[in-house]
Amino acid sequence: MLVFIVRRLFVSIWVFFTATIVIFFLATKVKDPLADARQLPDNTRESAMAVIIERMHLDEPFIVRYFLWLGDAIQGDLGVNRQGLSVNSMLDAAVSATLQLVIGATVISIVVGITIGVISALRQYSALDQSVTFVAFVCFSLPSFWIATLLKEFMAIDFNDWLADPVISVPFIAGISLITALTAGGLVVGDRRSRLTVFGTTLAGMAVLLSVLSATGWFNDPGLGPIVVALTALGGAIGFTVLVSGLEWAPPLKAALISAGLGIVAYFALGPVLKDPNLLTLLLLALLTAGIGYGVGWYVGGDLYRRNAIPAAIFTGLFTGAVIFLDRMLQSFASYSDSVGGRPISTIGASTPNYDGTFWQSGLDSFGHLALPSLALVLISLATYSRYTRASMLEVMNQDYVRTARAKGLSERAVVTRHVLRNGMIPITTLVGYDIGTVLGGAVITEKVFGWRAMGTMLLEGIQQGDPMPIMAFFLVSGGAIIVFNMIADIAYAVLDPRIRLS
Repeated sequence: MLVFIVRRLFVSIWVFFTATIVIFFLATKVKDPLADARQLPDNTRESAMAVIIERMHLDEPFIVRYFLWLGDAIQGDLGVNRQGLSVNSMLDAAVSATLQLVIGATVISIVVGITIGVISALRQYSALDQSVTFVAFVCFSLPSFWIATLLKEFMAIDFNDWLADPVISVPFIAGISLITALTAGGLVVGDRRSRLTVFGTTLAGMAVLLSVLSATGWFNDPGLGPIVVALTALGGAIGFTVLVSGLEWAPPLKAALISAGLGIVAYFALGPVLKDPNLLTLLLLALLTAGIGYGVGWYVGGDLYRRNAIPAAIFTGLFTGAVIFLDRMLQSFASYSDSVGGRPISTIGASTPNYDGTFWQSGLDSFGHLALPSLALVLISLATYSRYTRASMLEVMNQDYVRTARAKGLSERAVVTRHVLRNGMIPITTLVGYDIGTVLGGAVITEKVFGWRAMGTMLLEGIQQGDPMPIMAFFLVSGGAIIVFNMIADIAYAVLDPRIRLS
């Protein structure tokens, strides 16, 4: 493995070096950087052109300009753009905005897309599978600028107007309840009677819930409250136990329930700490939660069930913490909405200018600006991950070793998690590694529609101005990320499937 990593690193460096030469050559030919200066009046034209020529070394041959750039880049100096602004400063701001915009959307796309793909494969040709397939292909076929425009119209403008008088109409309640009930019924494994029971229960429960929320004005001042937090934590304990070990073993379930109980206690005990915390405090609390969960799982699981009890307790604790985080965020929604004039979902920019609020209000401000562009990116990427995952899972499920595992008497959960899912993720690893690398290059169209100044905008401006320095800064980040994450994907092959030998 070490030999493989060193060899790949050596080859990647030379590939990247060669690519910089090609990109620099193309960047110098994309447009005449003196075109604008030539349009100036006679008394200022020559001086303006001389400044640009000196700043961009246009009087030097291509190869000299390249090695001047390379020498500065090795020292960490990416030079200045055509206007004389530091490209390092531009890159710092662009990378920060890009990370905010695309990383969250990519993680959501990967997690949700793979989950949907797994469920579709396990429910092949069911109503749920066919519905997911239809929605996925619709989202995949729509242009990104059209999705972004629709989101701005219906998810921002109309939603902000609705918040002024948040009353849910009867047709809307019926539609949401029906969609939720159909989804829940499609997820159930069993006969028609079981599915109809789940469908009817979910339909009635969702209709009652939405009616109560509308009647009580919950959307004006939202929040979960201790009862909902407690019930959600207990539900998470049962869910994570089923995922990790199943309910046939008592110690993992007991450890998860204890972890959920400690989280409920923390909901009341940490009230003063969570009133206006900072990011470091929350990170320390998350680490403390994981440590307590590990201790609970280690003690309750004993020697026999410790391997299952520890992850069940840790996941339950972190999930409960996330629910508490959401509750605190929702409790600050009313004050934040009032401070921004009742328009919490923004359609342009990365933040509200000169806004100063508490940690929770600032978080809502960031979320309000991130919601639409992130959702636009998620809807496009979701189809890719769900379709690839479904196809890979179906291929693995037809393999001989999967049939052998079932013939040996393993439970369906064990067959899916230990054999099907692990081997089915090998092709997805390539897609994930490449996607994470490419998203660091930004999303030009989405950034343009929503007024974000990130990596894509920096590249576009460099091309429009014929300025190679921003273009090369963009390539250093995006190209380097693609090479690194593709190498990580190759290494992950051997982790997912020990039969693969990298030498």
